[in-house]
Amino acid sequence: MPMPLDELRAQIPQIFAPWILALDIQPVHAENGLLRMEMPVTPALVHVGGVMCGQASMAAADTAMVLLMMSELGEFRPMTTVQLQSSFLRPVSGARCTIEARLLRCGKKLAFGQIDLLDEQGKLAVQSTTTYALL
Repeated sequence: MPMPLDELRAQIPQIFAPWILALDIQPVHAENGLLRMEMPVTPALVHVGGVMCGQASMAAADTAMVLLMMSELGEFRPMTTVQLQSSFLRPVSGARCTIEARLLRCGKKLAFGQIDLLDEQGKLAVQSTTTYALL
């Protein structure tokens, strides 16, 4: 059973660096193996082309996976990113984006996930896969 959203939200300032907190990623839905979040696309995340920069997308994906693992495990456990690969399918613009993190497999030492970042119209914009080592 996933961690309640209010409990997960309360843990965010305890776990993440201030610049990640500034992304304002908010969990909005959790079920077994899935965590959906929303994030504002603020001017600080937009580059000269008028769209959200790839670095912000990758930081959002990495953060989403940590939150999903916390939700699944019922607590924060030390972990580290082993691999994070992102494919940029379309630009992200608009006021908000949605991040959907899915747990593909969780073993004793490694966890595998997929993170989809959807633009404001709900179209897939960035797809990331990740491997985490549980320490």
